[in-house]
Amino acid sequence: MESGGYLAGFQLAYATYGTLDSERSNVVWICHALTANANAAEWWEGIVGKGKLFDPTEQFIVCANVLGSCYGSTHALSVNPESGTPYYHDFPLLTIRDLVGALDLLRNALGIRRIHTCIGGSLGGQQALEWAIRQPDLIEHLVLIATNARHSAWGIAFNESQRLAIEADPTWRENRPDAGSAGLKAARATALLSYRNYDTYVTMQTEPDDQKTDAYRAAGYQQYQGDKLVKRFNAFAYWALSKAMDSHHVGRGRKGIPYALQQVRSRTLALGIGTDLLFPVEEQRFLAKHIPHAHYEQINSLYGHDGFLIENEQITQVVTKWRAILKEKTDRANALTPQ
Repeated sequence: MESGGYLAGFQLAYATYGTLDSERSNVVWICHALTANANAAEWWEGIVGKGKLFDPTEQFIVCANVLGSCYGSTHALSVNPESGTPYYHDFPLLTIRDLVGALDLLRNALGIRRIHTCIGGSLGGQQALEWAIRQPDLIEHLVLIATNARHSAWGIAFNESQRLAIEADPTWRENRPDAGSAGLKAARATALLSYRNYDTYVTMQTEPDDQKTDAYRAAGYQQYQGDKLVKRFNAFAYWALSKAMDSHHVGRGRKGIPYALQQVRSRTLALGIGTDLLFPVEEQRFLAKHIPHAHYEQINSLYGHDGFLIENEQITQVVTKWRAILKEKTDRANALTPQ
C-alpha cells in the first residue's frame, strides 16, 4: 500500500459484459463510486446494456469491485491469511493509487493491453484519472464525471463528519461485522445532503400536509436512506473508501497537479453537473484546462452530485456528441494525410 501497510494477498470481484474482439480494441472499463459494486449493468442500467451508450453487443465492458469494498473484493471483514481472523480495524489504509494498482493487476490478468474508454464518476472518476496519469498509453478515451484532481477540503470535511458519526456509535470499536451500523446510518444521512441540494429537498420532500408538527417527509427520507445503506453495506468499507477518497491528489510526488495532468494522453471529456455541491463544476473545468486534448461539457440536474447516476439520457447525449466531434476531427486529419 502507498501508506506502507500491506496485504498478504487479495481478490477482486469483477463483471464483464460482451466479447473481446479479435484486435482487443473494444474494451470499456467502468470505475465505480463509493458504495457501488461490479454489476454496472444494474446500478447504471441507463448507460450499460443493449442499445445503450455502452453496448455489450459491440463492446467488452469491465467493472471491478474495488479493494476495500464489501461486494466480493478483499475488505476489512475478509480473513487475514496471516492471523486466520478478519482484519476488522487492522485493515490497512487505502489510497486511490492502491485501488488503481489492484485494478491494473486485474487488467493484466484479463490480458487487456489497451482500454478504448475508461469512465467513472465521483470516486470512480478519481480512479480513472489516476490510472490515465500513471499509465499514459493505456487509455484512449477518458470520461471523467463529477470528479476532481484533488479531493477538496470541503469533501474531506464531509467525509470526516460521516466518520465521526460512525465513531460515535459505541459498537464501532468492537470486532464484529455489524460494528458501527447505527453510525453508518447517520453517516449516510449526512452524505446525502452533499449528494443532493436545497432544490432537491424542497421539490421532492416538502411536506404536503400543512398541519403536521412532526414526522416530516424529509425526516423520513433521511431515515429511509440510512437504513437502506446499512442493509447492503458496512461501516468498515465505508470508512476505508471514504479515507481513500480523501487521499486523492494526482500531484502528490509528481511536481504538482498541473504537471501531473499534463501527463494524460487520453482524449478526455470532463463532465460537470451544474448543481453539484460536493464536486462543483470548477473542478471539472480545471481538469479540462490542464489535461491536453480535453473537452468540457456540463449538464444540469435536480439531483446535484447524484445526477451522474440518474441523468442517463443527458450523459448519453453528451458522450455521443463528444464521440462525433472526435470522429470528425480524426476523419479530417486522415483526409489531409498524404496517401
